[in-house]
Amino acid sequence: MTKQETITKFRRSAKDCGSSSVQIALLTEEIKSISEHLKTYKKDFAGRLGLMKKVGRRRRLLNYLKRTDLDEYNKLLKRLELRK
Repeated sequence: MTKQETITKFRRSAKDCGSSSVQIALLTEEIKSISEHLKTYKKDFAGRLGLMKKVGRRRRLLNYLKRTDLDEYNKLLKRLELRK
């Protein structure tokens, strides 16, 4: 899925491109992409470091969303198929 498709799918309004939900969805797509790359290139330690940074950023955004909008948090977890 491209970046624009992800933004269109997860945005809250027509001009929304930076809400927490959109950022989390974009990070999830990047994490999936890097994970696939690391399955092939097991010794790419710089890629692994970037992956860990993105996972941490997504975790912080999810915690923020959970504190501020629990319903949106639960819907987003279900749509992205993430565990709590």
